[in-house]
Amino acid sequence: MNDAAKPVAVVVGATSKWQADGRNTLLVHGVELDDGDLPVGVRWGIGGAVAQKFAAEGFLVVLTTRTASNAAALHEAITTQGGECLTVELDLVSEASVAAAFARIRAEVGDPTVLVYNAGYLEGRDLPPDKELLEHIPTELFDTAQHIASRGPFLVAKEVLPAMRRAGTGSFLISNNAASLRGRKRYTGQSLYYPRVMMRTLAQVLTEEYSEHGVHVANIVIDGLIDSPGTRALPLAQQRPDTVMNPVKLAEAFYYLHTQDRSAWTHELQLTPHVTKPSY
Repeated sequence: MNDAAKPVAVVVGATSKWQADGRNTLLVHGVELDDGDLPVGVRWGIGGAVAQKFAAEGFLVVLTTRTASNAAALHEAITTQGGECLTVELDLVSEASVAAAFARIRAEVGDPTVLVYNAGYLEGRDLPPDKELLEHIPTELFDTAQHIASRGPFLVAKEVLPAMRRAGTGSFLISNNAASLRGRKRYTGQSLYYPRVMMRTLAQVLTEEYSEHGVHVANIVIDGLIDSPGTRALPLAQQRPDTVMNPVKLAEAFYYLHTQDRSAWTHELQLTPHVTKPSY
């Protein structure tokens, strides 16, 4: 594969838990939703939009997901659009799975030029209102959040940064949210987001360590509700559609970061809908 020697972009977390049959969608709405009338760019949230954008720009895109079947529709959409992609199963909780996934990527398509870390989790989202306090949160939920928000990007960075450093080029982009800016209480309907601060800290550390080697590291704070089948069906999104963020436009920001001249790199980018106040 990759006989044309295309640059490789890996999207960790290419699909969304808010896609038509996603875990968040099922949790909140109780049923799968019909996304047949939605633009293809929004059906899989930010990960799917980023994957489609880089494929359209001539990259061979690797979609990583815990279960390959979860990315089958996105894979088909990219190939239908004339892009090229590979789906690889990857479980961020398992170091062996991370290592095996990137060994396969390197063997089949080559070293990544771009890594977009877009992994998310819903642990804690189903806790009732009277369980918001830390004392009620089961330790295993916290462990999962730490695996995805802290240990996961650490393991992925170890897999891709050495080759980027040797090549003197590459982009390591982290998709984050407003909970990375400062600690806040967990509200009902939200996951355990405060480990997200660790993702931002890791981006800062990697910026200091790898910028001089030609690797562009950036933390992207997506400060709002991202359009997708599950979020579009929420009352808030229907009542105030101008607060919903277009993942196609978010994907353009990721591509812009990768194509920046190294004389003027952005290391943190916050994206907020125009009708809401930016988080801080």
